[in-house]
Order: sequence, then structure tokens, then C-alpha cells
Amino acid sequence: MSDGARKASPKSTFHFLAGLSSGITSAVLLQPIDLLKTRVQQRTSPNIPHPHGTSALRLALAEIRAAPHLLPALWRGAVPSALRTGFGSAIYFTSLNSIRHRLSSPASANANNHSSTLPKLSHISNLMSGAVARSFAGFILMPLTVLKVRYESTLYNYNSLPRAALDIYRHEGARGFFSGFGATAIRDAPYAGLYILFYEQSKKHLSNLYLTSSGSGSGAATINFASAIFSGVVCSAISNPFDAVKTRIQLQPDGYRNMIHATKRMVGEEGFRSLLDGLGLRMGRKAASSALAWTVYEELIRRAEGSWGAGGKKVRGGEKEVGKL
Repeated sequence: MSDGARKASPKSTFHFLAGLSSGITSAVLLQPIDLLKTRVQQRTSPNIPHPHGTSALRLALAEIRAAPHLLPALWRGAVPSALRTGFGSAIYFTSLNSIRHRLSSPASANANNHSSTLPKLSHISNLMSGAVARSFAGFILMPLTVLKVRYESTLYNYNSLPRAALDIYRHEGARGFFSGFGATAIRDAPYAGLYILFYEQSKKHLSNLYLTSSGSGSGAATINFASAIFSGVVCSAISNPFDAVKTRIQLQPDGYRNMIHATKRMVGEEGFRSLLDGLGLRMGRKAASSALAWTVYEELIRRAEGSWGAGGKKVRGGEKEVGKL
């Protein structure tokens, strides 16, 4: 093994662990919001008019309050959610770092002077790197995504992950673990690509306005946090129709066979408003989870690279070099 390979391995591992930590933290803290979003987007019966907006939210809250134990009811599905978001973030951040570093030139990787720890890329490269990394992570974690959504719904009464996985396999086969992948990919790829673009541009502009130091310390964390919230809100609003369709397919694959069929049925039976189900909850949840995940991730990477720099590795300005994977 070459010296370069030995040096890359610890950095790759740290990106994985930083993503895992940030993903688990955001998933556990925000699980009640994700649970409510799933309940709002589900449809319990085709013969009963499906409520929307605040009516659906009030109904979901009433169902949770009626549970014997409130806290377990609010955090139902937290285990598959933490596994899915934790390992999803780990895979996403590791692959994103690798893709971005390969797309960046040595000069551009060190050209930034704002709060980011990511290499500087063009707008198109930002879009493509985010979309590819998210699609890759989404495909690998798709079985956990299906388990998470069904755990959160009132349509299934799963008591354990192994039992849930066995039930899905018995009734739907291996294909059941990838229900809604088309809608998920179409939701996640544009979301992640646009998110990276908005996130990096927002950090750049905020840094130019407010950051007076080289980009380290609490100022950088504040800028990253604000940029993540803004990007999460905007991208969630754009991609919510695909999220609503994805949830229906994963919960009721027999009634909603694929993305086109599900969209036509939802719009035909419930109107275009059905595509906006859970929008407010998703915007709030995505804004908060993105702010937590990205701020924690970038701060962990910044501190680690500071340690690497102190140990003799080259660090320039506020943009530390990300190890080549």
C-alpha cells in the first residue's frame, strides 16, 4: 500500500463517521416531525375522503395523543429512521467528498476563503455531485427507507424490524424493499443537487457579508447553519410532490403501482393539493435536519483537518484540503 493510500484511508473513514454521527443525531431529534409527515401523507381508506393540511395534521396528532404511551408513540420508527439516516448520511457525505474532490482542480480546492470545508466547484458540478451521491446512497438504503415509512404509518402494526422485513418479503418479495424507488430517486437527485448549489452559494454570500476571519470558529458554524436552513426550505418545497407520491407507493404498493399511476390517482381523486401533503412538516424537518447534519459534519471535518494540519499537513486559509479518496 502506498503512502498516499494510507493517508487517504483515515480521512475517508472520518468522513464516514462524521456523516454517521450527524445523521443519527438529526434523525433521533426530529423523528416526531417525520412521523407526523408520514401520517399526514398516508391515506387510510379509499372510501373515506382524505383530509389535507391542518385537518390531516390535527387527525394525526389526535391519533398519537390517544396512544397509551405518548413518547414511544412520537418516536415510533426511530430505530429504522436512525439507521437509514445515519448510514445514509455516512455514505452520502463520503461519496460526495470523493466526487467533489475528483471534480475539483488543486487550485480550486484551495481557492475558497469562506466557511465551507468543501472543494470549490462550478454550478453544474455542484448539481451533479449532489445528485449522484444522493442517488447512490438512496439506492443502498432503500430497504431501510421502506421499513421506516411503514413503521411510522398506522396501516401496519410491526413490532420489530426482523418481523417487518419478513412480512414484506413474504407478501411482496425482494421488490417490496424497493417500492417507490423511482419517486425517491426523482425526489432526491434534484433535491440534493440543488441543495449543494444553494448551500455553497449561500455560504459564499454570507461569508462575504459577515465573516471577517479566515473562516474558522463560531462564525463559520453560524453561516453554515443559516445556509443549511435556507437551502433545506427551498429544496423541500420544490421536491415535496415526489415525496408525497413516494410515501403512497411505499405504504400501499397494491393501490399505487408506480410513480405515474400514483400521481394520476392522487390528483384525480384528491386534486393537486394531495401533492402538497406534509409540505410544512417536511420543510421544517428538512431545514432542521440539514442544519444539524451539515453543521455538525463540517465542524467535525474542520476540527479534524485542523489537527491534520497541525501534524504537518498543508492547510490554507479557511478552506482546508479534503483528503483525496
